[in-house]
Amino acid sequence: MKFKDLLSEQEKQQFKDAVGKIKPMVQDKIHPAKKTGKPKTQIAQNKTKKQIAEFHFSDEFEPNLNQHGPMKYVREDVDSFEAKNLRRGVYNPDLILDLHGLDQHAAKKEIAALLYACQKEHAQCVCIVHGIGSRILKNKVPHWLVQHPDVMAFHQAPLEFGGDGALLVLIELKDKFVR
Repeated sequence: MKFKDLLSEQEKQQFKDAVGKIKPMVQDKIHPAKKTGKPKTQIAQNKTKKQIAEFHFSDEFEPNLNQHGPMKYVREDVDSFEAKNLRRGVYNPDLILDLHGLDQHAAKKEIAALLYACQKEHAQCVCIVHGIGSRILKNKVPHWLVQHPDVMAFHQAPLEFGGDGALLVLIELKDKFVR
């Protein structure tokens, strides 16, 4: 039995009086506007940004780094005093990247993304925590950083930022944003 069959004639009339006059809706047949695709120039720019963020580090490149003492590097056109400033804690890291639990491939991508983010966030100094573990990332991270054109210098981090298991990295900012 249907609901409308349960209603008495008086209840049906009260409902009609309450609702009042109605008229059926007419379909207007207006279709929603179609979304146009992104312009090709915008797609190309996004692709270029993605390629920059996925900077490819070579695993075969073997830089001549200090084998004894703390890990440090200073690019040729940068004052060697910058490595000393990193060691002394003159620079505090703006961003910190923890690579614990990542394999080499994922670590490379994260470092490339971090270096790209440094330009966007105007981060001049970053801390990369690679850990010690089986020394794979501890040995590879400096080799990758030396290859990137934005890396001015790096030095083994002070104890408060990870000590032997981390590097403080000084980044060259492209737009010369002054703090």
